[in-house]
Amino acid sequence: MDRQPTLAGERVRLRPLRHGDYDALYAVACDPAIWAQHPARDRHRPEVFRPFFLEAMDSGGALLACDARSGEVIGSSRYHGHDPVRREVEIGWSFLARRCWGGATNGEMKRLMLAHAFRYVDSVVFFVGPDNLRSQRAVEKIGGLFAGTSPDADGLPRRVYRIRRG
Repeated sequence: MDRQPTLAGERVRLRPLRHGDYDALYAVACDPAIWAQHPARDRHRPEVFRPFFLEAMDSGGALLACDARSGEVIGSSRYHGHDPVRREVEIGWSFLARRCWGGATNGEMKRLMLAHAFRYVDSVVFFVGPDNLRSQRAVEKIGGLFAGTSPDADGLPRRVYRIRRG
C-alpha cells in the first residue's frame, strides 16, 4: 500500500509530509483549541509538537493537508499499521485548522484517504480518545461504526471505529 500518496479534491489536497513543512504545520497546530479534547492537550506547545512531527516523518504514512484553492497548509493526517493479512489500515493523527471545522473539509479529506486505502484493504480503523467528542462525531459523520475499545500504547482506553469497504 502506498501510504504517502498525493490526493486531490475540490477543497483539500494531500501530499507526503516533508521536513520543510514543520513551520507551516506548526502555525496551524499552535492553536490550543485544536488539542482541547485530545489526550495530548499540550501538543500546541513547540516542545511537544516537535516530537509529534518527527514521529509523523518517521512513520512513512504522514500527509500534509492543504487548501486546494490557495495552497495554504490546513493540517495533516496519516496512514498507520497497514496489515496486508487482515487487509486493514488505520487512519489517524488528523488535525485541521479551526476555520476548517464543521464544514466539508474533514469529510473530503477522509473520503480521499478512504478511497485510496480501499484500493488495498477491506477495512479502515480509527482510534479516538474517549473524551474527544468532536473527533468521535467526525468519524461517525463519515460512516465510522463504533467497534469497541482498545488500550493505547500507555494502556489508556480509546474508542475504536471501523469503516468497511462496501
